[in-house]
Amino acid sequence: MADLCWLCERPLGRKVQQHHTVPKAKKGRATVAVHPICHRAIHANFTNTRLSRIGEDRAALLEDEALAKFVDWIANKPPDFHAPTRRPK
Repeated sequence: MADLCWLCERPLGRKVQQHHTVPKAKKGRATVAVHPICHRAIHANFTNTRLSRIGEDRAALLEDEALAKFVDWIANKPPDFHAPTRRPK
């Protein structure tokens, strides 16, 4: 079975990044594998302070409407799909 992205649960592609569920700036050490586009989407929608409160709770991240829409949108894209990441308005 292929490794899956922690955020979108699609198979990982050639490029994989490690996301600190609690940011390094907040003394986090644990990491999860994510697509680069998913990593950018997380950081575009959450501050380090908020990420440190959420930690490894993926479901809590997906309660954010913008991130949930992103995950729905990316669901059928290929593993190495790339597109610009926009910050929410």
